Amino acid sequence: MPGLIGKKIGMTSLFDENGKNLPCTVIEAGPCVVTQIKTTETDGYNAIQIAYGDKSEKNIANQQVGHFKKAGTTPKGASIEVKSLEGEITLGDTVLVDIFQEGEFVNISGNSKGKGFQGVVKRHGFGGVGQATHGQHNRLRAPGSIGAGSDPSRVFKGMKMAGRMGGKKSVVENLKVLKVDADKNLLVVKGSIPGPKNSQVIISK
Repeated sequence: MPGLIGKKIGMTSLFDENGKNLPCTVIEAGPCVVTQIKTTETDGYNAIQIAYGDKSEKNIANQQVGHFKKAGTTPKGASIEVKSLEGEITLGDTVLVDIFQEGEFVNISGNSKGKGFQGVVKRHGFGGVGQATHGQHNRLRAPGSIGAGSDPSRVFKGMKMAGRMGGKKSVVENLKVLKVDADKNLLVVKGSIPGPKNSQVIISK
C-alpha cells in the first residue's frame, strides 16, 4: 500500500477527450520524508514511516524532536506507515507525487466534515411523516414511530435516530487519477473526497 499524506486544496473540473466535464478534486500530495524504516529483524515486519507538513519544534515532544533529527529533517505534523516502496529507500529520502501515474486508481481517506447534531431527514434520508395535510402541521421532518409499546417494550439498538453527524474517518475507494503535476506536487482525482479544504488526507494505492 504505497501512499502519501496530502492536503485537500479544493474542487474544480476538467474536460476529457470526449468533451465531457468531469468534477475533480485537487490535492497537494507530499512531499513526504521517510522518517523511519522498519524491518523484520528489528520490528517483526517491513514498513516505512513517512511524515508530512512542517511543525514548530516547541509544539512537539522532545522524543519526537530526536526522532526527526535522526532522519535529518525538520519536525513534521503528521506521519503514517506504509508498505515499503519499490527500489532502495534510505532514512531521510523524500517521497514525491510521481509515485502515482495518470489513469490509475487510488483510495483516499480523511475526516469527513462535521455536521453537528442533525435530525433523521438530514442524517438518514427519512421522508418525514406524511404530508402537511390532515392536521399534520409539524410532522414534516419527524422520525415517526421508533418501536411498539407492548412488545418488545423497548427501542432496539442501532435504531436510526437523530444524533451527531459527520466528523468521522471516511474512505473513498477507486478514484481515478486524472492529472499529476510533479512540479507543484499536485494530484487531481475524479470525484470528491472527505473533509473540508486544507484538511489532511491519506492517498494510497
